[in-house]
Amino acid sequence: MIIGRVVGSVVSTTKAEKLNGKKMLVVQPLDMVTIEPDGKPLVSIDTVGSGTGEVVMVVGGSSARQTAITKDTPVDSAIVGVIDHVEIDGKRTFESGGSE
Repeated sequence: MIIGRVVGSVVSTTKAEKLNGKKMLVVQPLDMVTIEPDGKPLVSIDTVGSGTGEVVMVVGGSSARQTAITKDTPVDSAIVGVIDHVEIDGKRTFESGGSE
């Protein structure tokens, strides 16, 4: 599981039938301590109603197909939570609402 920031969306009119109606978002992985970009952006299926700018939890591989929305769907990445805050060793490294 990683954390990332939603930075965009993907629209595809022609796709596998099981992807119809699925919201595809571009997620920039983040370092959990610095909350800075860490790696290449990826496309994730949104299962929780997240939006641009939010920091989210992302699962990959077979775990991405374990939600009600993604079951039996050809996905490799799914957003499974919107993060309220991150705390590491007693220090808050991220808090939603703009105070990072």
